[in-house]
Amino acid sequence: MSTDYSTWAAELRRFGEALAALEPAAARFGVVPETDAEWRQLLVHKLAPQSAADVPLVAAVVGGTNIGKSAVFNQLAGDNASAVSPLAAGTKHPVCLAPPAIADETFLQRLFPGFRFVPWNAASDALSAADEHLLFWRACDALPPKLVLLDTPDVDSDAKVNWQRADYVRQAADVLVAVVTQQKYNDAAVKKFFRHAAEADKAILLVFNQVDLQLDREVWPIWTDVFCRETGAAPVLACVAPYDRQGSQSLGLKFYSIGSDGRSFVESPLDLRRELAELRFDELKTRSLRGALRQVFAAESGLDRYFAEVREAARRFAAARQAIEEAHRVTTSWPGLPATVLVAEIQQWWDQRRGVWSKKIHGAYRTTGQAVLKPLRKLWSGSSEPVDPLEEFRRRERAVIIEGVSRLLDELDRLAEVGNDILRPRLKALLGGGARADYLRRMEAAYEELPPVDEDFRRLIQAELEKLSVEHPRAISLLRSLDTAAAFARPAVTVSLALTGILLPAGDVLGQTLVHVAGQTAGEIATAVVVAGSGEVAVGAAGTGLKHAAGQLLRRLQVDHARRRAEQLTEIFQRELLGNLLAELCAGAELTESPEYRASLRSADELRRLAKSAG
Repeated sequence: MSTDYSTWAAELRRFGEALAALEPAAARFGVVPETDAEWRQLLVHKLAPQSAADVPLVAAVVGGTNIGKSAVFNQLAGDNASAVSPLAAGTKHPVCLAPPAIADETFLQRLFPGFRFVPWNAASDALSAADEHLLFWRACDALPPKLVLLDTPDVDSDAKVNWQRADYVRQAADVLVAVVTQQKYNDAAVKKFFRHAAEADKAILLVFNQVDLQLDREVWPIWTDVFCRETGAAPVLACVAPYDRQGSQSLGLKFYSIGSDGRSFVESPLDLRRELAELRFDELKTRSLRGALRQVFAAESGLDRYFAEVREAARRFAAARQAIEEAHRVTTSWPGLPATVLVAEIQQWWDQRRGVWSKKIHGAYRTTGQAVLKPLRKLWSGSSEPVDPLEEFRRRERAVIIEGVSRLLDELDRLAEVGNDILRPRLKALLGGGARADYLRRMEAAYEELPPVDEDFRRLIQAELEKLSVEHPRAISLLRSLDTAAAFARPAVTVSLALTGILLPAGDVLGQTLVHVAGQTAGEIATAVVVAGSGEVAVGAAGTGLKHAAGQLLRRLQVDHARRRAEQLTEIFQRELLGNLLAELCAGAELTESPEYRASLRSADELRRLAKSAG
């Protein structure tokens, strides 16, 4: 087998694998190729089976009812493999003969998908009626080593199931031995069958059977012209066989060449089996593949239409995805995390960098200070139960969630009525029953499991503080010194100086940041400065940049937390309200970006290139 055909076979395998992967992926989104379409049948019965490099040439004897088709088949096979009768025997199932070297059921099954293979026992096997597609097979010593020969059911049978079996064989074959008679050459069903064969560029050997060699000689050109004109076929060989009942039954049938136009009768009989065997293998295999691909790639009815349907489905899913994304996008301003929560996180980071003795002193006095400050804060605020900033933050978040869920459900209700055909049935199923109350319960439960500060955000805080300490080493070093000095000063400054911290305006983010970055109140820092003596000047010089950077950091962390929080709640919206819908819409929208689709396009383009170069 030549390199040229091996190239075809390799690319056909890649194409088959890519398309086999694409079809189930596309079917998930409603794109299913018509199984009975000609291009799809050619893929299944011709291109996929022919993708092996060791395939033989497949020749099939085809034609209408009661024309001596089986007699021609037996003559080519050199054996009475099909039943021959002066009555209309009616072959109902294909008979397949193969040379011994490839007469293997597994191998042949690959060439003819759609049939159940049954070992041949008698010439009458193919006459039995059965709804199942059967193919009777056996080895045949008389055949050339690379030729598989088939007899087929009648292409014009009253039983439509026979048409389908004949079509399967036609699609799989490389060469068709077209047997016609004076009565059948212009029959509508026969012409339709061979028109499909011509459109797929099948090589055709035309045999006019049961003729009178003397009286019909003048009409052979007319028959040939009508057959070719009505079907579009261009036979590689045309011949006639006389009416000979005895020859039909005893393998003595003779064939005579009449030329491609029916006008060049040759008196000496030709060996039709040898003519078939001497056909140029690679040329015919390539021709049949190229012809099949031409139909597969037909713009209006072939694979390109299927690709267009895939693209259209992706477009509709993208439109549905956009509608859902716009519906569930969080647009409400998200409440910011209280500065006291961030300060507490910063304080923990600072504590980890204190010495053991300093950490113990400050920890003890922080606890005492909180106990002392609690009634003072209550007195200052004028409330018996001061508001917990963190609880207020969560209360505001819950309000945002309820508003967002209600707005989303309203929008989904609208899309369930006016959305495209992708959205409507999915949303109606999603929103049925008591969906609204159920979604709110699930959102509330999911929210309660969400901590105000998660580990990812805590790591971000720590990373930012580490960066801050690297950028301001002098100020951080000074604060450590002041922190140690403050530990000595603690006994002298408990309540009176701590009260200064209460009076610090809550909105002074910059002031709060610098105050708490060392884990102290403003009064405690001031006292530490006094104790340190000349430290006041140092803080003024080295701490200014730190104060500004720390203030910016606090604001940046609050903004980042709000963004993360909105994203986390949006994910909960998607999970609890939309379930798998958004993931399904995204997958459908990205279908044309999938590896399966791209691989199918690449392989199809390469097959087009091969077909063009072989044309």
